[in-house]
Amino acid sequence: DAAADPEHAATIRREFSDWLHQHFSLDATKACDVVLAVNEAMANAAEYAYLTAEQPGAMHVQASYDDCAATLTVTVTDQGAWRNVDGATREVKRGRGIPLMHALADRATVDSTPTGTRVRLEWGQVTPAD
Repeated sequence: DAAADPEHAATIRREFSDWLHQHFSLDATKACDVVLAVNEAMANAAEYAYLTAEQPGAMHVQASYDDCAATLTVTVTDQGAWRNVDGATREVKRGRGIPLMHALADRATVDSTPTGTRVRLEWGQVTPAD
């Protein structure tokens, strides 16, 4: 658990990348895909979840590995408010995080409720390090 702000997201990204390289044998492209997708989920929580709050709330990052299915799952959650975007006024340079997560992960789901958002990212055929 950490505050949903850019500084904590950057720290978690570095720690997650180190953990990923220590525990799994991934080619460079897949490792980058995993780290970038997780970073996008954290960036969304840091930037949008608590936009109307006086201070950032918490974001939670959890990684798990299913040895039988050879699947890595990373979940990023917050207790903030989902931001509805008006397509007519959206900045062209913004709004690519969720499509990017879908493109980088084998499976990506985003569940939003009035009490928070949960992003679940999954990658199959992940092999533990020797």
